[in-house]
Amino acid sequence: MKNRIIRVGLFLALVLMLVLNVSAPAAQALTDEQKLLNEVWRIVDRAYVDDTFNHQNWWLVRQRRLKQPLRNREETYSAIQEILGSLDDPYTRLLKPDQYRSLQTNTSGELTGVGLQITQETSTGELQVIAPIEGSPADQAGIKARDRILKIDGTSAIDLTLDEAAERMRGPIGSRVVLTIVPAQGGSLGRSPTDISTDTSGGVASGKSPDSSISPIPKAPEPQIIELIRDRITLNPVYADLRPQANGNSIGYIRLTQFNANAAAEVAHAIARMEAKGANGYILDLRNNPGGLLQSGIDIARLWLKESTIVYTVNRQGVQDSFEAGGEPLTDDPLVVLVNQGTASASEILAGALQDNGRAQLMGEKTFGKGLIQSLFNLSDGSGLAVTIAHYETPNHHDINRQGIEPDEAIALQPISRDQLATPDDTQYQAAIQRLLNPTMIAKSDPVSG
Repeated sequence: MKNRIIRVGLFLALVLMLVLNVSAPAAQALTDEQKLLNEVWRIVDRAYVDDTFNHQNWWLVRQRRLKQPLRNREETYSAIQEILGSLDDPYTRLLKPDQYRSLQTNTSGELTGVGLQITQETSTGELQVIAPIEGSPADQAGIKARDRILKIDGTSAIDLTLDEAAERMRGPIGSRVVLTIVPAQGGSLGRSPTDISTDTSGGVASGKSPDSSISPIPKAPEPQIIELIRDRITLNPVYADLRPQANGNSIGYIRLTQFNANAAAEVAHAIARMEAKGANGYILDLRNNPGGLLQSGIDIARLWLKESTIVYTVNRQGVQDSFEAGGEPLTDDPLVVLVNQGTASASEILAGALQDNGRAQLMGEKTFGKGLIQSLFNLSDGSGLAVTIAHYETPNHHDINRQGIEPDEAIALQPISRDQLATPDDTQYQAAIQRLLNPTMIAKSDPVSG
């Protein structure tokens, strides 16, 4: 009897298994389009800095999107941009193959366009200028840090992603692009008298006066239409020369406009050359430097610092990594660093490292406040994915993002032309000279622990 019960039980189990196998649908293989979307989702799931994914169920985001049809690659790109947009992070973004190639060129060689570094306000979607590239059509037209871009060739910038906007501003040499710009509060577009040829020469806080009868509330800047001619943008990041002073000292002036693959080697060469000629102090000009390669900023910090921390990185687990300086600096001479609202990203890392370690005095204006780290991932179809993986903290654990770095001495600067930078017309530069010529100037080269 017992054996019969066992045989019946086994028979029923076998029948049940057969029924389940017949009724259960076979798992469907993902299409090529679904595989690409899933590839992006997995990278973000593994690497993104915010483990709440902007307070949403990231797995459900994937499941819902995979249920919708993806009939071609453009539909897949749109779907990817949609799920990335739900993170509310303009720096985590898809780079289509041509955009990805352009980004790689931007950090290593030349490009053609108007020469603007831009960001996107997460709350409004508005495009904002980080800084123009020195000597570019945008720079010559007088476009400044924190100016807002409303339209590109008549298309609303709010309707564009960051990379779509950048792509529209690139183009063949000699071609035209029209930007509708709102100058930053308190600023104005336009050239200095030395630059007034034509409008086709190239390719945040607001306050209330306590007594409006004495100091009227300034009018909001009006949008201005700027026509630019695209040109070749040469990414030559370093200008340097030695400047003798009346007291017999010589001050080395180094203007660093971008952190590309060549910047560290060129800065090192400039310091060595000026040390050999007897430099007594240095001015490092990071104004309107929008950043670039993180490693370039780290390497340049090591040229100035003894053993010390350069920057901390904090990922979504809160685990801190750090980059260190471990060798001997190229010089111990006093150093002043000039910064302004266009000093961003890798520039802020360098400025923060020199300030917190007591190696330099910062002079000028509060910096831009971009302290997020992106990694680039190659996708299987030749496109790329930029993902925010961490944020920066200075050696004294100051979070740069959206806060910026306060200079040791705040000095305003009236609008001047590019040709007037580092001349007697440049009040920030002149203040730096006076600081270095002051016998009591102290720029500690011994690191401060932080």
